[in-house]
Amino acid sequence: MRNVWFVCLVIAGAALLCIQVLVFHSWSASAEAAKPHAKVVSFNRGDKVIQQLLDGPPETVTMKSGLVTLAPGKSVGEHSTGPHEEMLVILAGHGEMSFKDGSKLELAANHAVYCPPETEHDVKNTGTETLRYVYIVASTK
Repeated sequence: MRNVWFVCLVIAGAALLCIQVLVFHSWSASAEAAKPHAKVVSFNRGDKVIQQLLDGPPETVTMKSGLVTLAPGKSVGEHSTGPHEEMLVILAGHGEMSFKDGSKLELAANHAVYCPPETEHDVKNTGTETLRYVYIVASTK
């Protein structure tokens, strides 16, 4: 009878160990799935003014980005960076980033522009060709 109890305890212990392993594996697999992974994003030259490239969590830790295509004379409209910092990488064309205080930064191909958090601004195509740029924003909090 003692051997039967011993065998039952061993089986119960093994079952508990299996349950712990399955729970840990399930938890670690879901934690791994939630982590951002390296990827390649294609620039679609469709007729969209803004093409989302990275859409933030869980795709990235905090970063969002997109491709903006503006026709001559067009702008993205005034907006604030809020609790984010923003960088523009100008791919083609000419434009300007204007700020609420009236100051402006010139935009040209092969340049990058930084805009700090809590900054109201607008981007306008001031050239005669299409202005194309990638914006990247990341949370500061």
